[in-house]
Amino acid sequence: MESNITYYIALLILVIIGVVVVKKVASCLIKSIFTIVLLVIAAAIYYYYLR
Repeated sequence: MESNITYYIALLILVIIGVVVVKKVASCLIKSIFTIVLLVIAAAIYYYYLR
């Protein structure tokens, strides 16, 4: 079983990328889509690595 540190590093990278992109993008629709994509990626990481 892998340690949870891989999950936390991936989640931290997603959050950092999310903050940078949201600051650069002005459109509310793009922000919403990007947030949904990040949530889906985080859920996939949780499902495949921690289950």
